[in-house]
Amino acid sequence: MTVTLVLGGARSGKSRHAESLCAGERHYVATAQAFDDEMRARIAKHRLDRGGNWVTHEVAHSLSAALQGIDASGRVILVDCLTLWLSNLMLAGEDWDTLSQGLASQLPTLKADVVLVSNEVGLGIVPENALARAFRDAQGIVNQRVAQAANKVVFVAAGLPMLLKG
Repeated sequence: MTVTLVLGGARSGKSRHAESLCAGERHYVATAQAFDDEMRARIAKHRLDRGGNWVTHEVAHSLSAALQGIDASGRVILVDCLTLWLSNLMLAGEDWDTLSQGLASQLPTLKADVVLVSNEVGLGIVPENALARAFRDAQGIVNQRVAQAANKVVFVAAGLPMLLKG
């Protein structure tokens, strides 16, 4: 079992790189919610780009439970992405701190190979409002927790993967 975290900015190529790491019985855990036409179009493009050789699971909130249900030796699970999962939790008023600690603790116990995608949102300017600052800080904490639990961490910029750990 290997846990890989793939980090990067928006449109950096992180999802494409993460998909390239997956072989075997592939399970795609999609955390996006389509609240508007633009997001529906993004989701449709992601589905088209990755092709039909995936079993897709749509999981907006209960990520640990979903991973437990999918987990089996010989499988690879791609979670795309932790950023939208965190957004879902925060907007619903859920305890993202406890849930992300639970996820980080769970990852090394899984039998499947797991690849997780997440945005690195802390490289830009300081956001002007409290919610955006809270999200930026929470995302940094989630990324640190998952990176600590991961065997391998890759940062993708301009489509180029850079190994940070492993």
